[in-house]
Amino acid sequence: MKAFFSLVLLISSLASPGDAQVLSGLAKFDAAASEIVDAGADVQIDLAISQAVPWRVRVLDDPARLVVDFREVDWTGLLNMPLHSAQIKAMRAGVFRPGWSRLVLELAAPMQVTSAEMRTNGPVGVHLQLAPATKADFAALAALPEPADWTLPQAVVLAKPLVKSGKLVVVLDPGHGGIDPGAERGGENEKTLVLKFARELKEALLRDGGFAVVMTRDEDVFVPLETRISIAHQAGADVFLSLHADAIAEGDAVGATIYSLSADASDEASAALAERHDRDDLLAGVDLTEQDDLVAEVLMDMARTDTLPRTERLALALEAAIKAQGLKMHRHPRQQASFSVLKSADIPSVLLELGFLSSDRDLKRLNDPDWRAKMALSVALALKAWAKQDAGLRTLPLK
Repeated sequence: MKAFFSLVLLISSLASPGDAQVLSGLAKFDAAASEIVDAGADVQIDLAISQAVPWRVRVLDDPARLVVDFREVDWTGLLNMPLHSAQIKAMRAGVFRPGWSRLVLELAAPMQVTSAEMRTNGPVGVHLQLAPATKADFAALAALPEPADWTLPQAVVLAKPLVKSGKLVVVLDPGHGGIDPGAERGGENEKTLVLKFARELKEALLRDGGFAVVMTRDEDVFVPLETRISIAHQAGADVFLSLHADAIAEGDAVGATIYSLSADASDEASAALAERHDRDDLLAGVDLTEQDDLVAEVLMDMARTDTLPRTERLALALEAAIKAQGLKMHRHPRQQASFSVLKSADIPSVLLELGFLSSDRDLKRLNDPDWRAKMALSVALALKAWAKQDAGLRTLPLK
């Protein structure tokens, strides 16, 4: 066990994450020359890459995961890699922070790394050997401390706080990103579709002249849920709008849906979506359960009395504006769920599901620039109407 502890420190000391700039795909992953196979009770992992890069490996718990970080690897084709292991339940890879990519393998049972090396004598690649571990030993490995710079992806730092100057400060939050693709269907993924819409919506709001706009991400990078909230507070946001285009495994969900925060979901589908959004952080190798519990306890008791009715009016304004443009909405257009990203108590926050990738019609609409322009106009009109109403209500004398 002690040998493994030393191994983790040695690998992770090869480079500091702060040294890298934007991911450039310096090394390419070769799916055809890679494989994951069971070797008796063990698992053998061979990852072929075009050249040697700094890397590190560790395990995380709840759920059990193997996490391998690389300096600048393009993971295109990962799902084409031969996978012949009953011990690997799921895998994902992508940008984790600027300059660094992450591979996450979800394990069926606790396992420990018994061998880890990057082979450069011949074809370059990483070779890992996993062996079964007890729950106690695995928990101890997962609890190993790591350098502070690695605790979370670096938060987005704004150059300077936005000056209000009469403009409504809107934080647009394109869901998912980087290692977390969100919903996927037929070669399309949620993270790309919502980022495209967010960029177009930002331009529409800026052209209006009455808005200052901040994006939680403006590229394909992973941003943890709590960091998204921190960005909104740092920006002095008047409104937080999270953008998604999910998919459901059962039922026939079609049309835009507006979610506001509630401890109790409107229905089982809403509860499932909220649970999956939170789980995405876990599967990306970030465990924020304790922080999230703390945020929930503190923030839920802060400004709810003032913020909840303002949020409800915002949801109503969005529904009215979207319907006024003749755009398709879900049969229950306004719903509630416990999305962590909506837990900022002092900022009116809503999550807009633009549509569902599980719907052929919605997917077609999301790829239609005319539809996106109408939806962007709807959001802009809704925000203007809400801001005017909100300002009027807040200047009314108390009785």
